[in-house]
Amino acid sequence: MNKIFITGGAGYVGAVLVPNLLENGYVVTVLDLMIYGENVLPSHPNLNAVKGDIRDQALLQKLLPGHDAVIHLACISNDPSFELNPDLGKSINLDAFQPLVEISKSCSVKRFIYASSSSVYGIKDEPNVHEEMVLEPLTDYSQFKADCEKILAEYQSDDFTTVTIRPATVCGYSPRQRLDVVVNILTNLAYHKREISVFGGDQLRPNIHIADMVEAYRLLLNVDKEKIAGKIFNAGYENQPVSKIAETVKNVVGEDVKLITTPSDDNRSYHISSKKIKDEIGFETTHTIQDAVEDLCAAFEKGLLPNSLEDEMYFNIKRMQNVELT
Repeated sequence: MNKIFITGGAGYVGAVLVPNLLENGYVVTVLDLMIYGENVLPSHPNLNAVKGDIRDQALLQKLLPGHDAVIHLACISNDPSFELNPDLGKSINLDAFQPLVEISKSCSVKRFIYASSSSVYGIKDEPNVHEEMVLEPLTDYSQFKADCEKILAEYQSDDFTTVTIRPATVCGYSPRQRLDVVVNILTNLAYHKREISVFGGDQLRPNIHIADMVEAYRLLLNVDKEKIAGKIFNAGYENQPVSKIAETVKNVVGEDVKLITTPSDDNRSYHISSKKIKDEIGFETTHTIQDAVEDLCAAFEKGLLPNSLEDEMYFNIKRMQNVELT
């Protein structure tokens, strides 16, 4: 598994994953629309960064031959961005998926890793939401993630290993920063406004540090195929109440940060168990939510994230509203 093809490799996770793979001797091709900028990836002799669309099957046929593995990250990410243009979301998140899998297999790719989402479970009362539970997606975004999982499972074979990972919400610093997910939102507001609001607070939210997410993908590239073939794995850190996340942010950013708690009717709790991925392939997180907050604060201090309260590049929905995608 030396030559890796990554769709969406210039996104939030990809912008950390790709440099990590390059540093570890991999040869990487990235296919990405680059709507969050073309400068988030390093210049490297073993990187071929292609500005293009995963719906372009002729381009896939041209680029995929010679690759050992595909990591499929590309999608219109999260519900609000998806709902801006549901037809666009469906064309990228669902309709493009089966052709990508088929072309990958026909080009002799050996391993296909799919980034699904823990949102496919919907809301569960059980304390440990595991991979065998019935999926109850609440939105088209999560429904299409679940649909793609089923499609991929049909292509599993001795010479084409398929595996799905259902990540928790990723947090922490990336060269293609997102500041529209819970840990990152709270840190940005605490650092720059010295005030954060929590609505409710008892709701659980599963998160995973971006460095751990990268390690999960590297592990899926390298582990024996018998351990992952056709399987699905959750990947997350502790499931923490929003109130605890907010306290962590306050403790890191400064005691002067004002924490305002407001009652909320929205008590949706999301939580997942990451026991299976630990037991079966030995993956454990090594970074905490506090680490993510500290990394973001360091990035703010170094001026790596200018205009972080306003610049649309940090906010998927703002950026999607101003990009003429069809």
